Amino acid sequence: MEAGQKLKAVRERLGLRYREVEQASLVLAEAHKNDEYAVALSRLSDIENKGTVPSFFRLYSLCAIYRLDLLEVLKWYGVDATKLPGDALRVEVNNTHTIGFETNDYGSIQIPLTLDPGIDLRKTIHLSRLIQRWGSMPLMLLNALDMKKYRYGLIGMDDWWMHPILQPGALVLIDESRRKLGAETWTNEHDRPIFFFEHRLGFLCSWCTLEGETLTLQPHPSSIYAPKFFSYPGEIDIIGQVTGVAMRLGPGRRRRSRF
Repeated sequence: MEAGQKLKAVRERLGLRYREVEQASLVLAEAHKNDEYAVALSRLSDIENKGTVPSFFRLYSLCAIYRLDLLEVLKWYGVDATKLPGDALRVEVNNTHTIGFETNDYGSIQIPLTLDPGIDLRKTIHLSRLIQRWGSMPLMLLNALDMKKYRYGLIGMDDWWMHPILQPGALVLIDESRRKLGAETWTNEHDRPIFFFEHRLGFLCSWCTLEGETLTLQPHPSSIYAPKFFSYPGEIDIIGQVTGVAMRLGPGRRRRSRF
């Protein structure tokens, strides 16, 4: 049914006549000191039978009178308010600003709830392979992301390879569709692409260079490590490019590592 027909069905189910809806809307208009809340007989008829879109004030009145959820009725008109925060991220704003969205009523995304109990947090791991159960949690700003496109990695607590860009314990977002080396240009260390690799001893997030069949994994200059060399693709696989990270800020305590 069209949105107007749905509203009509609710009105009839409640046994309300046009005149009664109009009188109820006048009560709301008086309460809010705003005539825009009033729904006249002719306007209600047009909304139900001609597909006329009600103003926000009139839609609010109808939801109040019919005991309907405003966000749900907005969906009837093709407006999904749960996507508002995600859609906001699609629009670039140059100035630094706060975000005025509340976390309530803005949908949910799938997140890992249960991990393999044998997980070793000291080592960098391909987290997606260790997720045993998924569930829903309201995280408003992630609605703009296609989460099925990505995998997750966890930087080990003993992994200082890319510190301070990637802190030990950081959760990284891996785009498996971006695995081609040398396809992007960069001018500084923050622009330089970081890839998530799997090799014979485990996993590693790293900068890299490919010369012939030799893949060099390059640590951050502030780390204590030397570059590693692998035969590519025989000795190492590219899981994907790191395109997002969640981590705590502040210096961590460096522990002795086996790297």
